[in-house]
Amino acid sequence: MPDIDRLVIEQLRQLVSTPSVSSPDPLWDQGNRAVIDLLAGWLGDMGFRTEIQAVSADGSKANLVATLGSGPGGLVLAGHTDTVPFDEGRWQSDPLTLTERDHRLYGLGSTDMKGFFPLALAAAGTFLDTPLKQPLILLATADEESSMDGARALVTAGYPKARAAIIGEPTSLVPVRMHKGIMMEAVRVTGRAGHSSNPALGNSALDGMHAVMGDLMNYRRQLQQQYHHDLFEVAWPTLNLGCLHGGDSPNRICGQAELHFDLRMIPGGDNATVRGEIELRMAQIARQHGLDIQLRSLNVDVAPYEQSADSDLVRLAERLTGHRAEAVAFATEAPFMQQLGMEAIVMGPGSIDRAHQPDEYLELEQIRPCIALLQQCIRHYCL
Repeated sequence: MPDIDRLVIEQLRQLVSTPSVSSPDPLWDQGNRAVIDLLAGWLGDMGFRTEIQAVSADGSKANLVATLGSGPGGLVLAGHTDTVPFDEGRWQSDPLTLTERDHRLYGLGSTDMKGFFPLALAAAGTFLDTPLKQPLILLATADEESSMDGARALVTAGYPKARAAIIGEPTSLVPVRMHKGIMMEAVRVTGRAGHSSNPALGNSALDGMHAVMGDLMNYRRQLQQQYHHDLFEVAWPTLNLGCLHGGDSPNRICGQAELHFDLRMIPGGDNATVRGEIELRMAQIARQHGLDIQLRSLNVDVAPYEQSADSDLVRLAERLTGHRAEAVAFATEAPFMQQLGMEAIVMGPGSIDRAHQPDEYLELEQIRPCIALLQQCIRHYCL
């Protein structure tokens, strides 16, 4: 095995064995600082200038901005350092121990997306003795899998800035220039509880919720008629009624019910506009039924993302990979990179089909093609 492959596997082994789960559930949620410190140490040894940006008040969650060279323009290679929670009993091997079998590297985050970092470091290592005309920036973020607070902190800080950014999420090295946004919302209906023997003694929140759900399903059909984009496998916005809680006893009129749903808007739509339309619809139902209905966000939304098909970055990625840029349904940090003024694509090793799954793995055959692809991108933007 060549030395470069050995180094990649050893670095990935260390990253996988360093837990960094992020989750809205405090029982699962962890910091990512140990992963950031590992990456900062390796990049510092390579000659990069490293800056660690605190994301949480206690510093346990942090971003890393590592820069080689200086000046305007250049290229950002970006990834998140956190993973989703896991069910160890469903894995064939320890999720936190990198295990090689069947020409695959198994481990939590091996493909989503700790595996991207050793490959980006290997590609960058080719240019350590080459004067760069534009900077190369390696960016590692916190909490992409939950709040995306790491990417939001970068936007607030206003850096890093470059000409282009590649977000190394698993796409099997096929460029992605478009994805849906996501918003997660809760609708709480508050009525008046009472004895079920006489409906006049109360005002059922569940009856009101029935109207809410019917209206949201009508709105879903309206969105499907209003927005359409053939590049997506599901070519319209989706609205999923995810979970419902309400009432406390079959012989009591329900006093309160709450529905959680998510909405994934395609490019061309706007989360704020959609939320405003839903708020108006809920207010109308509240007036009709004499109920209190409140809409609140369960997390900070992610905007739909689109990079122009004729942008330099998309054209370069298509030429180097031989694949036309695609659209995906999952959300990434790409729109935040655009907010910082960069062209952005999503392109990295491994398959998204293995992400968030037991026995997550990165194919060994993806290592060298990914390194070669990143090297060509670095040459284009930094030399």
